[in-house]
Order: sequence, then structure tokens, then C-alpha cells
Amino acid sequence: QPCWSEYLTTRIEQNMIVNCTCPISECRAQPTAAFICSIVSSEEIIAKYEKALLRGYVECCSNLTWCTNPQGCDQILLKDGLGYGAACSKCSWISCFNCNFPEAHYPASCSHMSHMTCAKCNHGFCWRCLKPWRPTHKDYYNCSAMVSKAAWQEKRFQDYNERCTFHHHAREFATSLRNRVSSISEMPKIRTLTFVLDACKALEQARKVLAYSCVYSYYNQDTESMDVVEQQTESLELHTNAL
Repeated sequence: QPCWSEYLTTRIEQNMIVNCTCPISECRAQPTAAFICSIVSSEEIIAKYEKALLRGYVECCSNLTWCTNPQGCDQILLKDGLGYGAACSKCSWISCFNCNFPEAHYPASCSHMSHMTCAKCNHGFCWRCLKPWRPTHKDYYNCSAMVSKAAWQEKRFQDYNERCTFHHHAREFATSLRNRVSSISEMPKIRTLTFVLDACKALEQARKVLAYSCVYSYYNQDTESMDVVEQQTESLELHTNAL
């Protein structure tokens, strides 16, 4: 039993317990959960084992996923049960389940979040795999684009990037403000501040949409619908700044 206990404990600590087999080389039998719990006495190690089982289960189920909140959240989400805009019930983070970007990014599409463009030659490529965005474009290493066009493209990118960054920072400010108001509202003899908290939440959502609108506009500048989009974005930004 001491040998089994040491063996299983090591496997659990190394995150190798899910596919663990008998230490005898000829034996492919896997220890059961009941057996492991009867051998390992440490509650801390058993807790790690249970977490490993849960991780393995979630990874095996295509319909399950973890909340993608970069601040950390251990909530398990059911993909089919969440429409666009549905938030995590634990931390309220809104995830994107269609791409590797950790946050829902409306109105920017998933392709916008991975489609990058060279400021010099206008070559499009995928940020995740670095392959050409348009497979038919063969001369992206020998581009002879005019400097004036490259300069214009770089300036355009910088403008949209600065706007996007500004809205992300403003969103962080709204979140910080909401947290401060929440702590104040818990103090005795303070009248209800629900309306301020609601305003802060509206600010957070508006800043998020404005930030990703910059991404959307950057990649759709030449489409016919952009005039309407720009007008709506301008109106949203005006009211958001007023709020």
C-alpha cells in the first residue's frame, strides 16, 4: 500500500492521473476512483485528483468549455445553452465559442480578430497560423507597394488602434468605478446606488462594443453599409461619453 500511495500521489501531482495504469509494465489496468481514494489519504491530493477528473471530462465533451475570463474563473459552460451575449453565471464574462479570442467581440467577426494586414504591402495573413489569408497571393515576400500607400495604411491602422485602445481603457475605468460604488453601497446609512451600478454596467458594455467596432470598421471600410455603421458608432460614442 505505501508503494501504491507514493505512485498515485506522484501521478496526481504531475497531472498524469487520468490515463494512469498499473505500474507493472505488462498490466494495462487503470486504477478506479474508489481505489485511489482508498489508497491516498491526503485530502489535498484527493482534491487535486478530483479537479484532474473534472478537467479531463470537460476536455472530452465538445459541448462543454471553461469560462474564458482572463482574470480566472472555474465555471463550466454549456455551449448549446448559451446564445450570443449570454454571460457566465459566476463572473458575468461573455465568451466567444467560435474562435480562440477569449471574449465575445461583437460587432467584429471572428475572422477580424485573427486577420492581420501588413502595413507595407497590404498582405493579409492569419495571426494564429501565420499563413496567407488569401492563398492565391504568391508575391507577399517581394512587395513593391508605394511608400505613400504604405504610410497611409500605417496611419489608418494607428488611428483605429488608438481608438480601440482608448475604449478598452475606458471600459476598465467603468469596471473600477463599479467596484468602488459597490463597496460604498454596502456601507450603512447610504441610500441605494443601484442606478449608479446600472450606469456603470451600461458603460462597460458600450465601451466594449465601441472597441470592437473599431476592429469591424478597419476591415470593412470599403463596404456600402459602412456609412450607417459609422453613424451608429458615432451616436453610441456620443451618448457613452455623456454618460
